[in-house]
Amino acid sequence: MKDLKYLKLLSKSFPTISDAATEIINLEAILNLPKGTEHFLTDIHGEHEAFQHVIKNASGVIKKKVEDIFGHTLREWEKKELCTLIYYPEQKLKIIKAREHDIDDWYKMILVRLLKVCENVSSKYTRSKVRKALPKEFSYIIQELMHESLNEPNKHGYVEAIISTIVSTGRSENFIVAISKLIQRMTIDSLHIIGDVYDRGPGAHIIMDILCDYHNVDIQWGNHDLVWMGAAAGSEACMANVIRMSLRYTNLTTLEDGYAINLMPLASFALEMYGEDPCTEFKPKMSEDEVVKQKQIKMISQMHKAISIIQFKLEGQLIERNPEMGMSERRLLHLIDYEKGTINLNGKVYQLKDKLFPTIDPKNPYELTEDERELVDKLIHSFTHSEKLRKHMRCIYANGSLYLVRNSNLLYHGSVPLNEDGSFRSVKIQGTDYSGKKLFDKIDQIVRQAYFEDKKTKEKRYGLDFIWYLWCGPSSPPFDKDRMATFERYFIADKETHKENKGHYFHLKDNREICEKILEEFGIRDEHSHIINGHIPVKTTKGESPIKADGKLLVIDGGYSKAYQPETGIAGFTLIYNSHGLQLIQHQPFVSTQQAIENGEDIISETTVLEFSNRRKLVRHTDIGKELMQQIDDLTKLLDAYRSGYLKEDDN
Repeated sequence: MKDLKYLKLLSKSFPTISDAATEIINLEAILNLPKGTEHFLTDIHGEHEAFQHVIKNASGVIKKKVEDIFGHTLREWEKKELCTLIYYPEQKLKIIKAREHDIDDWYKMILVRLLKVCENVSSKYTRSKVRKALPKEFSYIIQELMHESLNEPNKHGYVEAIISTIVSTGRSENFIVAISKLIQRMTIDSLHIIGDVYDRGPGAHIIMDILCDYHNVDIQWGNHDLVWMGAAAGSEACMANVIRMSLRYTNLTTLEDGYAINLMPLASFALEMYGEDPCTEFKPKMSEDEVVKQKQIKMISQMHKAISIIQFKLEGQLIERNPEMGMSERRLLHLIDYEKGTINLNGKVYQLKDKLFPTIDPKNPYELTEDERELVDKLIHSFTHSEKLRKHMRCIYANGSLYLVRNSNLLYHGSVPLNEDGSFRSVKIQGTDYSGKKLFDKIDQIVRQAYFEDKKTKEKRYGLDFIWYLWCGPSSPPFDKDRMATFERYFIADKETHKENKGHYFHLKDNREICEKILEEFGIRDEHSHIINGHIPVKTTKGESPIKADGKLLVIDGGYSKAYQPETGIAGFTLIYNSHGLQLIQHQPFVSTQQAIENGEDIISETTVLEFSNRRKLVRHTDIGKELMQQIDDLTKLLDAYRSGYLKEDDN
C-alpha cells in the first residue's frame, strides 16, 4: 500500500477507526462554516491611536453588527454607546458608572446586549475555536450564556440567575471587559498588515505590541519596516537612516521610550561639532498641534545634521563595496567643492544651502572621524541589544514576509519590478539574475539570513547591505524608484534635483493584463483574485481611486500618517473580506481616543462594496479549506488501511 510509512505516523495521532472517523466528521463540519473575516491595513506609520481604533472597531464591522442585531429596538445613542463600550470597556465603564443611578440594573441590561453581539460574531466558528478564545476566568459562564436563551421558557430563570449572580458578586465590570474583548477578537479571523508599521508617527512600538499579541496576523514588509529590521540586525547605514527620520519628524518616543535607544552620545557629539551651527536646513518637521521648545528644536536640528552626514558617509562606503547594486551615482560627497560650497551634479553646478562640514575630510569624504566611528559603535550596540526591539523584530520575522498569497489574493508592499514593456525586470543578486516571484523569494531568504546568521560572515555582511538596498535601491520591490533624493532635499534649492522617478510598475499597474500576469506569476489564476497593494498614497483630493485595473488591483494606502493626509485628503483605506464578499472602507481622520470614549466619536467611514454574493463563501473555498480537505483525504486513507488490514488499531 502506498504511503504506508506516512500513515503509520498519522496513526499515532488517530490510533483507532473511531478516532479517525470522528476527526473526518469534525473537519467536514468545519468546511461548511462561513469563511472567517479578513481585515487588511497598510502604511500605518506609527499612528497608534488611529490604528488601535480601527482594530477595535474592525473597520466598522462591529458597528454594522450592532445595527443588524438591534435595529430600531435601541435608540441611536444607545447603539453608539454599546459600540464604544465594546471598543473601550474599561474607560467607558468609568464614565457610565458616574452617570447611572442604578448601576446594577444597567449591568443586567448591558450584559444581555453584549451576549447577543458575542453570540452573533461567534456563530461562524466551531465551539472548540470559541472555547479556546474565551477568557479562563469566565469561560464556563460565557459558554452557558451564549448557548442558552432568555426567550426559552424552560431556561429563562437559569439564564437570569447567572446574570443576576454576576452582578451580585461584583464581577460585572470584569465580565463586561472580558466579553467586550472577546467580541473584538471573534469579529476578525485574520489581520493582514501590508507594510510600513514604522516611521513618522510616535507609536510604532505600541502598534508592534498589539500585533505581537494578536491572535492571527501576518505582515508584508514595507521599506520602512525593512530599514528598522536592518538597524536591529546591525546595519550601520540602516541605523543612521532610522535615527535621521526619527529626528526629522521629532519622533523620539519610539526610539527612546519604546526601545530604550540611548541618544545621549549623539546629542553630545552634535553639540561639540555643530554647537555654533544653526543647522537651519535640518529643522524638524512638526504637526500643527505639536509643541516643541526652541531649545529642543535647536538640539534636534544639530543631532539631525550630525546623523545625516554620518549616513551619507556610511552609504558611500556601502555603495563602493557593492558595485553590483549599480548605485555609484548616489555617492555625492566627493562631488562637493568644499571651498566654494558647491556641488557638480551631471555637469551642472549648484550652490549648497548649507556649507558647513566640520567632520568631512575633502580628500577622503566618506571616512568617519574617530569620534564618528565611536558614536556609530555605541548606537549600533543600543539597537542590537534592545530587548524590546529584539522581541518586535522576532515577531516581524515570524509573522512576516515580502509577499503573501492568501485566498486568491496577492499581498505586497510597493511593486513587482517591471520593464517598460511589462516584462519582469531582472535584478542581479550575487552574480545571478532574479525576477518576478523568484526575486521575491530570494530577497526573503537574504533578509532572514541577515538577521539570524550569528557569525560575522560575508553572507551576513552582504545581507545587511542588501536590506539597506531594499530601503532605497532602484530595483527594490518595496521602493522601486530611481533614487531616494535625501541629500538633494537637504542641500540643494533647485527642486528639479529632488525628483524621484518611479519604476515602470507604477505606470503599468492600471493595466488589467499586467495585473493578471503578475497574479499568474505568483500562481494565482482565480477569476476573483486581486493584488492588494500598499506604499502608494491614493490622492483622493485629485480624484484618484484605490480601485485599479478593472478591480484586479486594490491600493489601500490612503494616509494613516498625518504627514500624508494633506496630500491624500483622507486617513486611510482598509479592506474587509468576509463570507459575503469584499468591502473597501475609506476613513476620515481620527480625532482622538479620548473623544471616542467620552462622546462615542467613531471614525467617519464610507464603505464601497467591491464584490457581493448572497451565497456565502465557506471555509471549503479558502486556503485553510484546501488544507482541511487534504487532511480528510489522508484520514480516509488511514481508515482504509485499518479496514483492509494494512494497519492495526491501538486501543491502549
